[in-house]
Amino acid sequence: MAAGVVLVGGGFVAANAATNSSDAKKAGVHYPVDKKANGVAAVVSAANAFLNTLDSDQQAQTVLDHSQANATAWSNLPCGSSCRVGIQTGSLSDDQLAALKNVLKVALGTGEGTGYEHVLETLLADDQLASAEGSGSGPAAPSGSGSSDTSASADPSADPSATAGGAPTGAPPSGGTGGGAGGGYGSDIYFLAFLGTPSVDGTWQLQFGGHHLAVNVTYKKGKVAGASPFFTGVEPTSWTTDDGTTYEPMAKFRNGMLALTGSLSTEQLAKAKLSESFNDVLLGPGEDGQFPETKEGIKASELSPKQQKLVLAAIHPWVAGVDDATAKKLMKTYARELSKTYVSYSGGTALDTQGDYVRIDGPSVWIEFVCQNGFVYQDKVHYHTVYRDHTRDYGSEFSFS
Repeated sequence: MAAGVVLVGGGFVAANAATNSSDAKKAGVHYPVDKKANGVAAVVSAANAFLNTLDSDQQAQTVLDHSQANATAWSNLPCGSSCRVGIQTGSLSDDQLAALKNVLKVALGTGEGTGYEHVLETLLADDQLASAEGSGSGPAAPSGSGSSDTSASADPSADPSATAGGAPTGAPPSGGTGGGAGGGYGSDIYFLAFLGTPSVDGTWQLQFGGHHLAVNVTYKKGKVAGASPFFTGVEPTSWTTDDGTTYEPMAKFRNGMLALTGSLSTEQLAKAKLSESFNDVLLGPGEDGQFPETKEGIKASELSPKQQKLVLAAIHPWVAGVDDATAKKLMKTYARELSKTYVSYSGGTALDTQGDYVRIDGPSVWIEFVCQNGFVYQDKVHYHTVYRDHTRDYGSEFSFS
């Protein structure tokens, strides 16, 4: 994995001067910036700095109602604005993109293994996918709210109830249309929204995502109240650029699961095995609050101390997607609840074949990792994963019962 990530193509670099020329801009609202802020105040300051680069129409696309409809308008599909809200990266100028990236840096961390690094590498993967599709190495990308990037690879023998719900359909949620056309792959088809006005004393949500990525961080009274749902996936799982740099955005996610399942004895594997088959995550987009009533697999209290540490190590990459203080707090919670946390799997444990699936389910934490056949790179697998929290999704702001 690259030590530093520099995007070399796509909407995260290219300016769109035609739609953002100064003579065409209408003045927007000025938002106060505090360069000395830290913690959540620094996120608010970065958000305000970004908003100050936008005209009034762009601000209206970005700052939306903190409603359940807007909060849940995320997807792993290449469906553009038909399943998302917010302002599209491909509509922004260089300066605006730089300010947007700074919001993500401050909110998600800038060091190796942080959420910001993962976001950048996921965007690079999407540009790689767009390039491969454009070269004719795979079928056309699905588009629109009724499409799925699993349509060409779904296992017909899999349990239908194990398939994540489709993208939202019908009219976009209140507050805007998303600011761009739907369909396709690439780093210019990602969306940022602030649901509620960014503040240090109110409740609001930072939402950023596109194909194979959904970041949802909820802030309440100056603290992070929820860092989930967080969806991430990748195709291709690894690639090498012309300069010899190899990228593998989900290596740390996969390797933690491999270390955990690889530690299980034959007897433990038999107990952890699920009877169902899976061709996607259970709790993907549109499946909010649909946690299974009964936990399955092997209980972590039945594992050795070393194996229990591997459970926590496997959880960490998903939790590391937010600021260090929040990640540390969440990991302490999951460690306290470890004895009541279950590990399970379906298919194989090598995570290299369609239907290989691993789950960690605790009183709070919920993580799924599944392998699917590639859609564009059809001779390879690609990954889907989701991290949720039974009580902290969307900062506990909404009810899904």
